[in-house]
Amino acid sequence: MSDAAIRTTCAYCGVGCGISATPTGPRSVVIKGDDAHPANAGRLCSKGTHLGETVGLTGRLLHPMIGNRRTSWDKALDLVAKRFRETVNRYGPDSVAFYVSGQLMTEDYYVANKLMKGFIGSANIDTNSRLCMSSAVAGHNRAFGEDVVPATYDDLDEADLIVLVGSNTAWCHPIVYQRIQAARATRGTKLVVIDPRRTETCEGADLHLQVKPGTDVALMNGLLAWCDREGVTDPDYLADHVSAPEGFWEHIRTGHDLWTTARTCEVAPALLEQFYRLFAATPRTVTLFSQGINQSIRGTDQVNAIINAHLATGRIGKLGAAPFSITGQPNAMGGREVGGLASTLAAHMDFAPEHVECVKTFWAAPTMATGPGLKAVDLFRAIGEGRIKALWVMATNPAVSLPDAGRVREALEACPFLVVSDIIADTDTSVHAHVRLPAAGWGEKDGTVTNSDRTVSRQRPFLAQPGETMPDWWIVKEVGRRMGWRNAFTYDRPADIWREHARLTAYRNEGRRVLNLRAHATIGNEAYDAMEPFRWGGGSPFADGRFPTADGKARLVLTKQMDVPAPLGQWPMTLNTGRYRDQWHTMTRTGLSPRLARHREEPLVEIHPDDAQALGLSDGDLARVRTPQGDSIFRVALSEGQRVGEIFTPIHWTDQVASGGRTGLLPRPLVDPHSGQPGFKSTPASVEKVTTEWRGFLILRGDDAVKLPCLWSTRISVPGGTLFEIAGNSDPARIEAILPKGDRVEAIDVSRGTRRVAAIIEGRLGGVLFITRTGLLPSRDWLIRQLEAEGVGGSVLAARGPGSQPDKGATICVCFDIGLNQIVAAIRAEQLVDVAAIGKALGAGTNCGSCRPALANILVQTVQETLHAAE
Repeated sequence: MSDAAIRTTCAYCGVGCGISATPTGPRSVVIKGDDAHPANAGRLCSKGTHLGETVGLTGRLLHPMIGNRRTSWDKALDLVAKRFRETVNRYGPDSVAFYVSGQLMTEDYYVANKLMKGFIGSANIDTNSRLCMSSAVAGHNRAFGEDVVPATYDDLDEADLIVLVGSNTAWCHPIVYQRIQAARATRGTKLVVIDPRRTETCEGADLHLQVKPGTDVALMNGLLAWCDREGVTDPDYLADHVSAPEGFWEHIRTGHDLWTTARTCEVAPALLEQFYRLFAATPRTVTLFSQGINQSIRGTDQVNAIINAHLATGRIGKLGAAPFSITGQPNAMGGREVGGLASTLAAHMDFAPEHVECVKTFWAAPTMATGPGLKAVDLFRAIGEGRIKALWVMATNPAVSLPDAGRVREALEACPFLVVSDIIADTDTSVHAHVRLPAAGWGEKDGTVTNSDRTVSRQRPFLAQPGETMPDWWIVKEVGRRMGWRNAFTYDRPADIWREHARLTAYRNEGRRVLNLRAHATIGNEAYDAMEPFRWGGGSPFADGRFPTADGKARLVLTKQMDVPAPLGQWPMTLNTGRYRDQWHTMTRTGLSPRLARHREEPLVEIHPDDAQALGLSDGDLARVRTPQGDSIFRVALSEGQRVGEIFTPIHWTDQVASGGRTGLLPRPLVDPHSGQPGFKSTPASVEKVTTEWRGFLILRGDDAVKLPCLWSTRISVPGGTLFEIAGNSDPARIEAILPKGDRVEAIDVSRGTRRVAAIIEGRLGGVLFITRTGLLPSRDWLIRQLEAEGVGGSVLAARGPGSQPDKGATICVCFDIGLNQIVAAIRAEQLVDVAAIGKALGAGTNCGSCRPALANILVQTVQETLHAAE
């Protein structure tokens, strides 16, 4: 590849940030934000900033594998085609399925969808985007007649009020959060956060409503009832552009008064009234919502309750006024456009007979799917029941990410034929595969992605494909050709697929659908390579008040708040799940970055101090979280940001990096009846303390995967090696045996129950083990630095060299590797008074800005402690 800077797109969330990547070697690159990209204007979050640490070949699948044997592409592809063809011939098209991913390019998605729905003849292709935004899709379709996000990031710049509902934006979409903060600074935009948890997004907000989980329909119906009573609804807009079902307004005007709503949501009436008055008084309002709304068994109704409030007040199709669904994956939107969901056909068409005929004609499809396929949860249930006998998983890890993941693993193990195409050799899913196909990774992929505000961007390769890896579109194309459809899958490059996709969006469209890429249907290869970011549908697709429905009007949808069951005796807690700031999905990429790993080194169960006291838990203990589906162990973190009776765990940890922390085992496999999206946010649970005889840590040079024989172990990458946090009841000598061979130095204190052992190989630290039964453990930072040092001696057991710097504390600013103790010391020594001053003194918060809420909180706490000490 050229060593010139290449413009591409970030690999992570749906913000879709532009990146300038400059290769500096075969597997090294300098990453910067693309100043010219409309999504981020040069800014990057911590994950994007450190993408260069994730492009190595550690853990990569580099060759096709049948079982555990390396094979050729021809043999692997022939086997996949043969087994799928035989299964279809014997059991019918619905006996096979694809499960795909928002990590795919739009072109990859298009070929997979075409093969399954138009040629195999089944709609059993679903995507992991089902887990994050399918309720928004269903809500858009019900309200607008098409899955169109009626907002852009520019609306955030022009809004006078931004309402964040179920979105920890500061952590999950940091660049959007910084845009919100800029609007607050420049135009005085107000910020309201609606979330059961007090997250870092809430720091500095004008109002936080800590609602009871699952009561968002009541909250938004109450808002609409308030606007109706106060005369804030727009009767002219309603009459000309919106239709309402019979009984809609009677329903809104009954039982949605302020006091009833406050009681249902468990929010103080005064705070609720403050929000309602602010919304009513602010025409330029953007309501931005994410997984807290979507990941619910009533998620679609929650989406429509938000949209209802905007339609009824005319706050749509105008600059600075819109409901705004923001997606979690880099190409969730592209998958929606081409039909990657089992509930859609292609190009924003559903399974209406005229749409089936349209797509069948366009594709010249021999065996066209005529109805929706199985959505994710039902799809894996069908595998477990033996109804689906061949499954192809592409670029995702359902053994970790789906709810009731233990049952998912049983289904994968029982599946007669499982194909996994991925960049990683061993995942919790691929260990069950009969065939593994090595796919190109980020930095090697060539195609397009669409972000949350409908902006299409090019993802360009800047690294050579390693080993025998191939793009996903090529792999699917080759299987299609080997199944007998050579003429339908003749693509030579991604541009060929893009042009066909663009033609399909325009085919027999005639203004019926907003998605129309006619201008790209004849784009040349050079123009495709040089494609600048563009947004389909324009800035305000509904500015003229017309919607892609039969009568041109949007639809109000009657939504009812369902009862939220009280906690059960055996399951007194409510489990919520979500993301960490510096990790991504199942950590196959971010887990390679030493810097990203230091922010949250272990999977934590966050619990309110009152609940912890009642359960006999202290900060740093281990606890077992149980649900009717399964159980897993987490490290305890006390948090007053949690509501009493509720707990939170992260989604990222897998069997590949930990013995516990498996959140996917815990949620119920219950789904929204309209979207099929699982409800990850409110699972009945219990928590109990786990007692261990000892705890400690192990540091090893290198990145070899090691399974540790103890109750608790978690693994993260650090510079030069790997750090394991460990705890257990068995003899720790079994772990000492894992240290590499070399000169041993050790220190044992029987009375305190401590053991420190180091292995030194030719003057370099090969590994070190620290165990304690009763005492404290030292900071890991100095020991980690010794992995790359020369002349290490027995003093390593002191965990601190002569004249070494004080412990920096827990990492707060990942971009510049700045810890809590450093921040507190600077605040006290230099009498810093605001976050900007901290940035000037230390650099913290001056890059991506995602740590600024934490810096603000640390500043307040430090000042308060200093004043208290002076009294």
